[in-house]
Amino acid sequence: MSPRAGNPGPRTLAFVESPVQLLNVLEWAHAQEHALGAGLTLVVLSPIDPMTRGQLRRMAELAREEGHEVRWEEARGGTAAPFHTIGGLAGMLRRAARVVLGDPFSRYVQLLLTITRARDLVVVDDGTATMEFVAQLARGERLVRWHRKGGRPGPRDLVFAPVSAAARKRLTPSEGHRVEIFSSMPMEETPAGVTVTANTFAWTRTRFGPPRITKGADMVGTSLVETGVVDTDRYLEAVSALAKTHGATRYFAHRRESTEKLHRLAVETGLEIVRPDLPLELIARRGPISRTILSFPSTVVHTLPLALSGTEVRVAVCDIDPGWLTENASPRAQGFLSGVTGTARDVHRLSAVSAV
Repeated sequence: MSPRAGNPGPRTLAFVESPVQLLNVLEWAHAQEHALGAGLTLVVLSPIDPMTRGQLRRMAELAREEGHEVRWEEARGGTAAPFHTIGGLAGMLRRAARVVLGDPFSRYVQLLLTITRARDLVVVDDGTATMEFVAQLARGERLVRWHRKGGRPGPRDLVFAPVSAAARKRLTPSEGHRVEIFSSMPMEETPAGVTVTANTFAWTRTRFGPPRITKGADMVGTSLVETGVVDTDRYLEAVSALAKTHGATRYFAHRRESTEKLHRLAVETGLEIVRPDLPLELIARRGPISRTILSFPSTVVHTLPLALSGTEVRVAVCDIDPGWLTENASPRAQGFLSGVTGTARDVHRLSAVSAV
């Protein structure tokens, strides 16, 4: 959907690349309801992955139902797509008074930040990556995703370094330039001058539920294997042990989990594999959901207790055993994952399970 001819453009422009980012823009807009007014346009920089695209389509429908304009961009549909997308958005970017973004590590977003003249920048949660972003911004470090940190920069990293540095500068508050972080994540270090606003998932709780609660346990999948952090066999053994110990019957797959791994999980554990069509916070809130939700260190150990506040659902998190990590895992992986678990509120902590 494109702005009408003659329209000066939205005062607030939001860029999202994942369903969770779009959800958190809706949460931010709900919290800003009285101050936001008209003029929020959500720009979806669509990825190629079919599962992510499907969830984004469903989230885009919800955004339109809330009265927001949604602009879908095939941002990765071929070599020329980025140039076409950026060229088409440049005018809107220059006119926007506020820019909301979900992934400050994204090269796409970093490039767009070099174009905008907006005085207000808002970063909404993109899961646990937000914790690392805040820490890096506070320490003045270059922006690098936690599971890649420790490796040597590749040729593309070096070519893109000036853009990344410029984006980091734009994400640093200065006179007449405001930066807000809207997050449900705990933050040990807060960058000087940055406004931090708590995401309580008020929109999710208002819009959905409360859910019907069933007996037993559900498991939440993770993409730690796909990102090269955890060994496949160790992960499958841990899932099997957890399922047997807690009587889990369903496994909610992460949108990035491979079909091959999920097939192995179904065969070796007997779990019913569920491919959610929405972020898990909304799936759980709609229900039905089991009384116990089992998870490894991930975003949901922070967000599900908020989304399910007032229900009897218990979230239990299982630590990652150091022996599960791959040889190529970042040196920071174990410490970061332990921090994700250790800082989670209102969860029950489980010890790392042994292989079966």
